[in-house]
Amino acid sequence: MTATTAPHNRLRILFVDDEQHLREFMRTELPRLGHEVTVCADSASGIETVKKSTFDAAILDMRMEHDKAGLRVLAAIKQISPDTEAVMMTGYGSTETAVEALRLGAFDYLTKPCKLSDIEALLIRILEKRKLKHKTAALESRVQAAEGPSQLIGATPAMQPVQQFVDRIAPTEGRVLITGETGTGKEVVARALFTKSKRADMPFVPVNCGALNQNLAESELFGHKKNSFTGADRDRKGMFEVANGGTLFLDELGELDKNIQVKLLRFLEAGEIRPIGANEAIIADVRVISATNRDLRQMVTEGTFREDLLFRLNMFHIHLPTLRERRADIPDLARHLLSRAAKRPLETVAELLTADALQVMLDYHWPGNVRELANAMEYAWIVAGGQPIGSAHLPHDVRTLRAVLPMHAEPGHTPRYASTNVIPMNAAFAVPAAATGTKTLSDVEMDYILQVYGKNNQNKQRTADELGISLKTLYNKLHKYEEERRLRAG
Repeated sequence: MTATTAPHNRLRILFVDDEQHLREFMRTELPRLGHEVTVCADSASGIETVKKSTFDAAILDMRMEHDKAGLRVLAAIKQISPDTEAVMMTGYGSTETAVEALRLGAFDYLTKPCKLSDIEALLIRILEKRKLKHKTAALESRVQAAEGPSQLIGATPAMQPVQQFVDRIAPTEGRVLITGETGTGKEVVARALFTKSKRADMPFVPVNCGALNQNLAESELFGHKKNSFTGADRDRKGMFEVANGGTLFLDELGELDKNIQVKLLRFLEAGEIRPIGANEAIIADVRVISATNRDLRQMVTEGTFREDLLFRLNMFHIHLPTLRERRADIPDLARHLLSRAAKRPLETVAELLTADALQVMLDYHWPGNVRELANAMEYAWIVAGGQPIGSAHLPHDVRTLRAVLPMHAEPGHTPRYASTNVIPMNAAFAVPAAATGTKTLSDVEMDYILQVYGKNNQNKQRTADELGISLKTLYNKLHKYEEERRLRAG
């Protein structure tokens, strides 16, 4: 390791020894190995330092002002900062004392005189143990999968640029701001960026900023020291420190209080956090990915979000399309989400979705986006009881609030429309000049489709988007119209 060691490979070390030449040696050599070091000359100052600052490792002389002064510091460390790994140094080679140190929680011990290489080897082992703990935390965070699919799914023109951009920027260290409606899959994109990054073996820590207690938000994010406020009965690591070496995902970013925005900006500018009650800042190596469904630029204008913070977070911007803008992805998404709901392999449940159910889902407007689709698949799986899923097994709103004009209206039933792109049957609109005579409901629907089709210069995708129907549905309707036209002409 060198002085340019990445922060997540750099240890914060406390060295306590009453020999001045050793303190000066460590003050010089440990930074050359890439670590930060604080030195103390006796057990009392060592304990006071531990109370004020957090360390990854401590190297303690066993015998200072009295025979077991080092054990006194060790005991204090294990009480104040249990995660700190302590190494004991003794010039007397006492096996009994070394065993006592290990019993009290020491990581290992060294016998004086020892070589710098011996110390370096121990520090490497401490780093490896810390990385293993981080990998375990990363695995646990992956098990707690976000709502919606656990991978990016979509081959539509609306999703392809997102997929390509994620692949391009994931390996970088750049901060990413993800925007989009609620339920579009912003956390899924954040996890995709994480799993494809160089930090994939380190923690991924998601934080819902909207769910943070206003009074405890600073402690949740940046941590606190014992007795720093009422109820702080022990040191607590904040989310930034937990994510050290990995990725922190700030969801619902627009809900952050302006005071917290200032502290977040400080981290982004200097790479430092300061727990509540701490005298010294802590360096954290964290990639920040954030997401919001709010208009942050409008919030900047209104004075509720800092413009300089927006600039810092918005190095790369990904805007997620709504499900309405990527209807052709619905079949694949639905099958994947059904597999998740059923907790069964995709190939065993894919055929359970009938064409009838898929057509209803393709015609629905999905105001809750992918999250609503996930809920619909879980609902359908339970209602169908493992049998083929038809339209009758879908939630009521999906079945009744169709985004397309119905081909037939039930007697006494007034259709309800959720899409503003669809004109209800009693609305007035122009029909082709050549149209004469009595029109059926199907004729009126086709007239409107052709009107929108002409307005969009025969662009089928734009027409389908405006009508709120799938591209497949539009093709079918145009094909049917062409067949009927040929029959009439013949």
